[in-house]
Amino acid sequence: MSNKSILNPAEETRQWFAVHTYSGYEDAVERYLKQRIESLGVDDRIFNIIVPKEKRIKIKNGKRVESEEKIYPGYVLVEMVMSPDTWYIVRNTPRVTGFVGPDPTVPSPLSKEEVDALMFRMKGVSEAAPKIEFQVGDLVKITDGPFKDSDGKIAEIDEGRGRIKVLVPIFGRDTAVEIDAIQIQKM
Repeated sequence: MSNKSILNPAEETRQWFAVHTYSGYEDAVERYLKQRIESLGVDDRIFNIIVPKEKRIKIKNGKRVESEEKIYPGYVLVEMVMSPDTWYIVRNTPRVTGFVGPDPTVPSPLSKEEVDALMFRMKGVSEAAPKIEFQVGDLVKITDGPFKDSDGKIAEIDEGRGRIKVLVPIFGRDTAVEIDAIQIQKM
């Protein structure tokens, strides 16, 4: 019998596969896989391991905080040439429950479009200022910070910094309050 893959009778090429893991152990699985690849010397058949994450901007204590969140909790992506031995190495890594596909013993590779879309999504939010979809004069509700639940009117927009001046009635007078664009919503 030839050395061709039993699992993938098509031409053996590099492909991306989704691997299901215990939720919360994605980073550990990535570490375990990298250690196994190095110790077993299969870096010519298993190439990349990625935990899909994206950057998100949140407001904490009135300050803008950037954090990373897993796009698909419980999954790790592996770029590899599928063969019985590489399947066995990945499948028997601690905290891995199986490959994603109709049958866990016959994993389905991800399409190029799926991988490209995921890689684009992983590039992150922080590279550009958030898009501000408000206009001067819009009535808004403040959703976070010391003026939470206050209503106001937009007086000025600074798109470069992602900041907005909102006129909020305080003691019967409109007072300009500068807040982050993600701290308000249209009424």
